[in-house]
Amino acid sequence: MLILSRVGGKDGCLLYNGAEAEGFHIAAGTSYIYPTNFPVRQYQATMVKTSLFKNTLVSLPTGLGKTFIAAVVMYNYYRWYPCGKVVFMAPTRPLVAQQIRACHNIMNIPVGDTVEMTGNLNAQQQMTLWKEKRVFFLTPQVMVNDLRTNSCPPSLIKCLVVDEAHRAVKDYAYCQVNPSFTYTLLPQFLQ
Repeated sequence: MLILSRVGGKDGCLLYNGAEAEGFHIAAGTSYIYPTNFPVRQYQATMVKTSLFKNTLVSLPTGLGKTFIAAVVMYNYYRWYPCGKVVFMAPTRPLVAQQIRACHNIMNIPVGDTVEMTGNLNAQQQMTLWKEKRVFFLTPQVMVNDLRTNSCPPSLIKCLVVDEAHRAVKDYAYCQVNPSFTYTLLPQFLQ
């Protein structure tokens, strides 16, 4: 069953409201954007395309463009789901700060829609940011806490990037985040 709704703009836009892709922007979803202001590396283009449509684990040596791939995927989900949330998790505060700068430099996701959350804000501030912002760069501990307090409903997250995914072992916070999405259809991207 196809259910559509109109949101935003003078004429509004059509969003798909079916369970498997709730909030998908019908017009924006007819294409994806790949930057041409960087050298095109075929392996990156292939990984971007795969990551846009399937849960993907990208494993590349340092310096071969994992962050580039993540930024391109995130930007397209940002376009495709105008009411959804895009999340980039990194294990440390310095890495979160580094990745937010890199993603802005690669795809220019609007700064006004982006926030960095690394445990320096109180619960009320974070709850407000989850309502107001669309792109989140945060540590997994912040994500775990916000999922537990329902500040961040998992159904709103349309793209999840997990940087340094090899750390997802035993009781590490990454392992506590993933079960929250067990019953939520979520395009995931692991780095």
